[in-house]
Amino acid sequence: MKLSSDFVGTSIKEYRCKADPRWTMNYSAAIGETNPLYYNDELPGGIIAPPLFPVAVTWPMVQHITDNISASDFPKEVVFTQVHYSEQLIVHRPVKAGDDITVNGVIAAILPHRAGTYVTLRFDAADAAGSSIFTEYIGAMMRGVECTGGGRGGESIPPVTDWEAGMKGGTEQLWESSVHISALTPYIYDGCSNIHFPIHTSVKFARAVGLPGIILQGTATLAIALREILEKEAAGDSGRISSLYCRFTGMVLPGGDIKVSLAGKTSQPDGINLFFNVFNSDGKQVISSGTINLKV
Repeated sequence: MKLSSDFVGTSIKEYRCKADPRWTMNYSAAIGETNPLYYNDELPGGIIAPPLFPVAVTWPMVQHITDNISASDFPKEVVFTQVHYSEQLIVHRPVKAGDDITVNGVIAAILPHRAGTYVTLRFDAADAAGSSIFTEYIGAMMRGVECTGGGRGGESIPPVTDWEAGMKGGTEQLWESSVHISALTPYIYDGCSNIHFPIHTSVKFARAVGLPGIILQGTATLAIALREILEKEAAGDSGRISSLYCRFTGMVLPGGDIKVSLAGKTSQPDGINLFFNVFNSDGKQVISSGTINLKV
């Protein structure tokens, strides 16, 4: 199979939704959040959603991506080769319960990769007044798909904070936190986030595609890791997040523990950079090159 980089710039159908309080609170509960910011509607300004809630907002666009890409000649068969490879989120402000959200999308980049073709989708979300809420870059690896046209759009993706420079050559972890992932977690996350794909809830389907069993959603693992990091490094204040990035590099099987590891921290004039990884119960990295940029 082949995918031409000429599809860079192709738009994705606009999507509208309402982040009603029931949805944002259910999402918060699904990732084990206990912070009153996400539940106490007596707080000034009302409740907000956890920082990774945007992935639930854009999921309907991604889930039906072959129907939402505006180019009629886009080779839809390549979509079935994809895995969620990277996640990059620019937070303009937290999602507020009650927000009416409009999301516009575009194929931002198509690049050759040793594993196939690396495709980045960009989603821009705005509120009813037209003010930006978040910008999300979803990186999908099309395994075994040949990129034709030389690749385009890489320069449009925001640079990620340099991990190696941030680590300054060190290898010791600043701290680690273990979190148990129960057998019910994938089902609760599926229902409360509205992010559904059968490898996370159907043992039969998961095994049919070569997995040992159901696996936890990568975005659930990331959301739980963010919960742990914000609690320890920002006193739970998710409003300080300006951006985050990570790569998904492994699987989490329910019934074991994950280990969230803060690997480094650097300061800059307008904030703090945090560098993290997440490991599964076998000690394998499931989230790599994680970076969080916090405002002062």
